Amino acid sequence: MKVILLERIAKLGAIGDEVTVKPGFARNYLLPTGRALRANETNRARFAAEREQIEARNAERKAAAAQIAQDLDGKDFIVVRSAGETGQLYGSVSTRDIADFLSDAGFSVGRNQVDLKNPIKTIGLHEVDIVLHPEVETKITLNVARSADEAERQAAGEDLSSADAIYGANEDAFESLADFDEDGFAAEGEVFEEGAAPSEGETDETQQSA
Repeated sequence: MKVILLERIAKLGAIGDEVTVKPGFARNYLLPTGRALRANETNRARFAAEREQIEARNAERKAAAAQIAQDLDGKDFIVVRSAGETGQLYGSVSTRDIADFLSDAGFSVGRNQVDLKNPIKTIGLHEVDIVLHPEVETKITLNVARSADEAERQAAGEDLSSADAIYGANEDAFESLADFDEDGFAAEGEVFEEGAAPSEGETDETQQSA
């Protein structure tokens, strides 16, 4: 299907260009959103008569988008989500989620302006493109973490996608704990004096005779 573009469309053309697109793309996106007109004599005449106004409206939208982009550019946003020890989220962060919290933060950004290739499914720092206008884009960083404290640690460069990183686990501590049963007694019949473990080769008998 051939259409007349009413604004610049990436990889298609600029205002006033006549381009051929797939019928579904035209019917489901370009025509209903006012981004294009069907290319016929009536619409060509209409576009010619209204071109000045169309270009002026586009300039206004571009200026408004540029202001939002300037305010957003390079900003970090903390997103708290539940996640497992490996950093896998119990769910995901979608374009709708991003648009909603940007709106709550006072930025006018629609869901279709969030250029997220796939939903975010792990904790960490994620860079997201925001396309506010065909000629205006910016980037934000989402600090997805289990808590505000973890978000601060991630921002400082910590990787919190493992149990060791989260809990500060110490391998030696686990090895020493393995010498005791769940009630705190020495494992396998060993008897340790208070405050000290038996020396290498020392037996229960030698301890008792001492």
